[in-house]
Parts: sequence; structure tokens; C-alpha cells
Amino acid sequence: MRTITIANQKGGCGKTTVAINLSASVAREGRRVLLVDLDPQGHCALGMAVPDEQIDLSINDCLMSQIEGEPVELSRITWQITPTLDLAPSRRNLGMLEPKLGVRENADTLLRALLEANASRYDYCFVDCPPHLGLLMRNGLRAADEIVIPIDTGYFSLYGLTQQLTTIDEICERNGARPGVRVLPNQYDVRTKLAREILAELRNRYKGLVFETIVNFNTKLKEGASFGQPITEFAPTSIGARDFQKLAREIISGEPAPTPSAELLEHMERLAADAERLLATTTTLVDKRPVAARATSTVPAGQPAPPPDVAATYAAQPAAEVLRNTPSSTVAANPIWEGEPGRPVPGLERAPGPQRHVSVASPTAPSGLQGWASHEEIQRKIDRIYGVHQEGEAVVFLTHNPGANEVQLAGDFNDWMPHTTPMRRLSNGDFEVRLRLPRGRYSYRLVVDGRWSHDLHNPLVETNEYGELNSVAEVIR
Repeated sequence: MRTITIANQKGGCGKTTVAINLSASVAREGRRVLLVDLDPQGHCALGMAVPDEQIDLSINDCLMSQIEGEPVELSRITWQITPTLDLAPSRRNLGMLEPKLGVRENADTLLRALLEANASRYDYCFVDCPPHLGLLMRNGLRAADEIVIPIDTGYFSLYGLTQQLTTIDEICERNGARPGVRVLPNQYDVRTKLAREILAELRNRYKGLVFETIVNFNTKLKEGASFGQPITEFAPTSIGARDFQKLAREIISGEPAPTPSAELLEHMERLAADAERLLATTTTLVDKRPVAARATSTVPAGQPAPPPDVAATYAAQPAAEVLRNTPSSTVAANPIWEGEPGRPVPGLERAPGPQRHVSVASPTAPSGLQGWASHEEIQRKIDRIYGVHQEGEAVVFLTHNPGANEVQLAGDFNDWMPHTTPMRRLSNGDFEVRLRLPRGRYSYRLVVDGRWSHDLHNPLVETNEYGELNSVAEVIR
């Protein structure tokens, strides 16, 4: 579980709005999310239509019970907001926690202990902190894997950000914690010169810390809060919903929070050691003889000629070049049967007979260049295999991502929920999933280790409402 604390000592920067809508947007991406309200004002419950008078137990009860010796389970206080989003609300009595426990040793680790005990239940936990430095904010910071600092693009924002970064550094120095820190420009109004200047200064002064996504000023965000609904439910097609969806995807799929320099150094040393060990066991892969000498050499019987690096060759091409070079789609030429949308075909494996893998090495070399296939030949073989096609009784989505740990498929056939359609890892970095899709036109995207992109092997694309490309599969009988 990734714990992301949303904190800023400056009030009025939209922390609670960010906490509510970001957690709802991440949950909409199919992740199991917990939102913890550490602000005694209880605005998270208010913004999610949880009636205060019906809250019998709150986060205060869970934290205090760890001291009193009779733990209150987290499941007893949570409210289900959506199928994948739970809220741990607060009440005004949370403000009494600091006077009771302020001088107690390790009082700022109570939340961390609670979340660690429930880490298997959620993928993400977002913590909304109060707007002042105290025991509650320290609990939020100590529990965090990452810290998001939302700032409005106003006059005092840079000063407030400097204060917050100093506070985080002092707490981390004292406790040895090293959470990553990210800065979120919030309530941005591009029409004002001051906002544009503040944003430019933020990106210049805090390179690498500022999110690529900006949350623009949008009245729908405030209206949604007044109706007790996150923007994903109140106005899912609004600019505010678009901004938070992009932010959620950046958090899920983007670069991890900046790593401390000591960890980076240690990581680089491990990589160097691994590289030296691997190089010591490898044989020469490149023939350094002159081209003329290589051209007259022969390949021993039964041994295939050395293939070029297909993955590197293909990955190096710009998307536009790929689309120009790829033949017209084969999807429409392959009739596909009626069936239940988005469900993997049970028991379907690869059809018997020769397997349809890309083969770039051939015992018989093309004329003129012994043992090496031309780029055009490699591209033709790739296009025949990868992308979307029918194989036997399956609609096959096949992609080549040799460096990926996980590849998922999201589209309008599964409500854009990638976790419901994981792709099965094959050999040589291939990933595949087979679906039943009735006749129709479908948009889809690949999610590679959390990163969303269109299918580079499918030339049929369209621009979506966010200005990005969706791949298109046209299914006919």
C-alpha cells in the first residue's frame, strides 16, 4: 500500500478538495483506496455526504485505542463511498488527541502503526492533514511514503511552500524517514498574469518536484463539494474531473517520488556491481571484423544467424513513423463472433500448430547480407503478429514489452478498468489477452507498469477528450 499524505501549513490551498477528488479518481482507476481525515473539522465526511450525527466511531477512536489497550479495528470506522473507496472520518474530538498524547513517546507513530496493520486491504491510502503543524500533521508525515503539497498560485504560496519543505526536512531528519515530496499547483487560473508567473517560478525553483498535471480553477469542484459528491460523480466530464483523472494517472503510472541521494547512490552501486558480474559471464555479441570479411563468412550448420536487436529497433521509432510504416489494420479482415464483452475466453490457449512468434533469425540469410534481416522484413513480421487480430476462436490483443513487469488492457469494453483485464506474460517479453467481443467499434489503451499509452502496433487511432491517442479495434462478423 502506498501512503500519500496531503499537507500544507498554509490554509486555503485546497488540501481537502485535493484529498477527496484525488482519492476518488484513483479509486475510479480500479485501485482500492482509503481516505483518512486527520483534520478535526471533518470536511472529508462533509464533502462525501457522510452525516456527522451518524458517525459513531472515527479515526480518533482507532488512534486512542492503541494507547488504551483495546484496539478498535479500522473496518469498524470506515464508510464505503464507492465500491473501491473507503473513508475513515474524523470528528471534533480528534482535536483533543494532542493535549492527551502530546508528550507521550512515539505518539506521532500511531497512524503509521494503524495503516501497517491494514496494508493488505488497500492499494493506496490518502491522508488529509490539518493546516497547522502539530501531533496530527506529524502523524500524517511519519506515516507517509510520499507527501503531496498542494499550493494555490497566489502571492504567499512560495513562502508557504518553503516553510512546509523546511518542516518536512526537520521531521525527517529527526526520525530518519525519507518520504518523497511532490508539489501540486492547485486552483490555477491561466487568465491571470500572477498565476502564470508563480507557476513558472515553481517549475524553475523546484525542478523535479512539481507535478506535470495542474489542477485548474473550476467551479464544478466547489459545487460538487457542496452536494457531497467527488468530481468523478458530480461532473465526470468537467475540466476539474479531467485534471484529477490526469493527476491520478500520473501518480499511478508516473515517476516515483524523488529518491534521496543516498538511496540513489546505493542503487547505482548495485547496478554497477550487477553489470560487472553479468559482463564477466557473457561472450562477444558483436563481430568486430571488417564488413567485407563478415560478408564472406558462413554460418555453421544447424546454428541460426545472429539476430538484430528487434526491440531496440522498433522502440526507437517515433509514434508517427510507426503509424506511417504499419500496414492497414487487419482487425476488420478477421470476423469475430458474438459473445460477452471483455471476458477472457476460458480454456483458450494458443491454437495448435506453429506458434505465431516473431522470428528474426533465419538459417537462410537474405541475399547480400549474410544472417541479417532487413528492417522492412522485420517490420512486416511484427505487423502480422502484434496488435489486435483473430486467432482461432479468440480476439487476441498481443503486445511486445520486454522490460515490463505488468501489462493490462483498458477499453470501453471493460469500462476502462485495467485491473479487470490483465495480459498474460508469454516468452520473449510478449503479453497477451484473449477476449469475447461482439460486433462493434472499440477504443482501448495499454497500461504498461501503470503507464497508459495507445497500442503502437495498431495503426487505427483516434484522439480522446484529453488530447491523447486511443487505439481502435473494429470488430465485424
